Amino acid sequence: MSRSENMSRIRSKDTQPEMRVRRALWAAGLRYRLHDKRLPGHPDLVFPGRRSVVFVHGCFWHGHGCHLFKWPSSREEFWRAKIAGTIERDRVAMERLRATGWRVAVVWECALKGRGHLSDEAVAAALDDFLRSAEPQLVLSAPI
Repeated sequence: MSRSENMSRIRSKDTQPEMRVRRALWAAGLRYRLHDKRLPGHPDLVFPGRRSVVFVHGCFWHGHGCHLFKWPSSREEFWRAKIAGTIERDRVAMERLRATGWRVAVVWECALKGRGHLSDEAVAAALDDFLRSAEPQLVLSAPI
């Protein structure tokens, strides 16, 4: 399979980590909206009544410094620019969301799989606690 064929199959919505978070939150009785295009960064989950959003980030695509992230050895310049652009877009979107009164949670892929991952129930409980609190942000990841 060619690289472009492989890359074309990578989803931006309804990824496995996102679906796991969605199922766990739904099972916990939390209801949400999906991918609101009116909000900066098009958050994966939106809780309008609580003015809160949740992003589920893949460690590779969003440049997380965990054990799941490794710089590609081919086309280094391309990948560094691509991932740096994603990191900057994430930063700007989160700043804009917070500036307009939204609270932001980020669930990293490593929180769901790999060394030191959390159970789906633990992730749902942490997000539920965040949604009930007044905290401005939450970041869930595996210990680095």
